[in-house]
Amino acid sequence: MENRGYFDNSATTKPCREAAEAVMNAVENGWGNPSSLHFIGSEAESILEDARASVAGALSCKKEEIYFTSGGTESNNLAVFGAAHKMRRLGRRIVSTAIEHPSVDSALDALAAEGFEIIKIKTDRFGRVDEKDIFEAVNSDTILVTMMLVNNELGSVLPVRSIRKAVARAKAPALIHCDAVQAFGKIPVKPASLGTDLLTVSSHKIHGPKGAGALYIKSGVKIQPRAFGGEQEMRIRPGTQAMPAIAGFGAAAKAIPDYKQSLEKAESLRAYMLGKFEEAGGIVINSAPDALPYVTNISVPGIKSEPMLNFLSSKGICVSSGSACSKGKKSRVLSAAGLEPEAIESALRISFSRFTTESEIDYLAEMIKLGQSEIRKIR
Repeated sequence: MENRGYFDNSATTKPCREAAEAVMNAVENGWGNPSSLHFIGSEAESILEDARASVAGALSCKKEEIYFTSGGTESNNLAVFGAAHKMRRLGRRIVSTAIEHPSVDSALDALAAEGFEIIKIKTDRFGRVDEKDIFEAVNSDTILVTMMLVNNELGSVLPVRSIRKAVARAKAPALIHCDAVQAFGKIPVKPASLGTDLLTVSSHKIHGPKGAGALYIKSGVKIQPRAFGGEQEMRIRPGTQAMPAIAGFGAAAKAIPDYKQSLEKAESLRAYMLGKFEEAGGIVINSAPDALPYVTNISVPGIKSEPMLNFLSSKGICVSSGSACSKGKKSRVLSAAGLEPEAIESALRISFSRFTTESEIDYLAEMIKLGQSEIRKIR
């Protein structure tokens, strides 16, 4: 089917030309094992380290602080479990939010079963966290604070920079982890300015291939590995690196355009889209006005998400009903934010990339309006 409008970029992005070319080069010319000592291995290692430098450059950190993984989920698990188990002798409290990605939220539930005290800060109806709640949650027993920078369903921007102050005031030994998967490539993400010790990014959210991600670990910070068996990635994530995916990741990181211009374009597109939705009528906006403009959550009252999603798909439009990792289940994030059941049941997530166009938005608004009448006829 012809793609008439792709609005599921928070789930995955189309690989950019630079990433695709880097993948093919690694397959054809960098196919050696980067841990091998011969010249073919050295060629692969050169590609690996170039990619590491590119990701580090995009994060304004040292390349030695970048550890490659298979993606955001593995990086989040490595950070959360690795920090908790390394720090457990210093305390038992872990502070997070009620709207984290499943790869963090489920990890926290597993740690709760091990006896850790898990505090999940509540949000307002737009998925926003009040800074004062962070200060109230962090105490001297806190060993880890993990908070996403941008929520993947509502687009809310969380006050990650406030965590360092809260930890200092409580005199806590806590490490700070940030899931920056939805922020990376859209706004500047610099671990140093965010005050984080650990930070997660992913390739396929920035127009790179699937199968590669990275965990930033601040120099001097120690976490416990989750896997064992090799010297790769400084023993933090052993196993032969997925070279084609990593090469594509590095190329995608290097191809990230000017943040200011991209953000201005996204803001303009979001304003244009909201105007079209107002013209169409019958559409409720669930995201906050100050949400990152790349992610907008809407509801079409009276029509459940799946029928509308399927109708739009039949017209060549791709949207989602929430996190791709939830496989269509009722959104935990929207429930935690306190949205009404009717709004949750009819919610759709629309997410832009730097390649989104006004003509795609025109068609989206037109098809949502048509879907409202067509689906109600069937019912």
